[in-house]
Amino acid sequence: MQNSSCGNSKHQSSGPCLVPYGVGLYIPRMLKWFPIPFRQKARRVSVLRLQGVISASGGRGGISHASFSPLIEKAFRKGKPDAVALAINSPGGSPVQSALIGAQIRRLAEETSCPVHAFVEDVAASGGYWLAAAADDIWVDDSSITGSIGVISSGFGFHELLARSGIERRVHTAGEDKSMLDPFRPERAEDVERLKTLQAQIHDHFISHVKTRRGDRLRDDQDLFTGEIFVGAQAVELGLVDGVAHMVPKLKALYGDKVRLTHHGQRRPLLQRLLPGIVTDALQSVENHAAWARFGL
Repeated sequence: MQNSSCGNSKHQSSGPCLVPYGVGLYIPRMLKWFPIPFRQKARRVSVLRLQGVISASGGRGGISHASFSPLIEKAFRKGKPDAVALAINSPGGSPVQSALIGAQIRRLAEETSCPVHAFVEDVAASGGYWLAAAADDIWVDDSSITGSIGVISSGFGFHELLARSGIERRVHTAGEDKSMLDPFRPERAEDVERLKTLQAQIHDHFISHVKTRRGDRLRDDQDLFTGEIFVGAQAVELGLVDGVAHMVPKLKALYGDKVRLTHHGQRRPLLQRLLPGIVTDALQSVENHAAWARFGL
């Protein structure tokens, strides 16, 4: 009987070429190193939560550029995600902090060629809408509140209370406008006029940002920049947002059912989590509550 063999043997036959014993055990392991065109890799989306009042200090549960900058960087860079989703729930706050955060989001989106999707929860108004407009598209719930594209300044006047209490206010300045809008003295018409001039400039920056980001999607037959707020489908009709959709189903529709979501959010210090009543500044807490209360929240 003639034996079959493999290789360049002088005595080859036309019989089958048998694989040496044991080599077959390594074939499955070897195949995993080669690309399999029919196996689709799950796409990844970084989810960045932007929740709270926007201020320079951030405050308890608030948003500031200093505290969120590392999280924004990580959301765009870590693991090379296919997209970044912003989960926004903010009544607004500082226009400068809003601009700084929005500018960082745009810069990283361009550097990484990463699309950005914003999903509004209860509210993205004023500075909160500034953050949403930094995304490529904005999605809301039917009851989400958006808009409030304007500038507000609020305070108190205590001069009558001081007078009734017999307290004398003593302020010495070099420069007549140094004590502008001092709450312990009567309000001056020239101070209010000067404040309105400053607000108009900030308002123009806000309008420019929204027009740049939303482009022809905005309705041009209605003034959207009066500070008015809009709900759900109304905001869609006006072009302030792109549609009604929730984050998970929308991301699955865009990136496949197996899309992987990586969440990035700010963690409060342990002491602040355990003893929030002790470490929270009372006045800031009242102001934050007032910011949310403007939208019934």
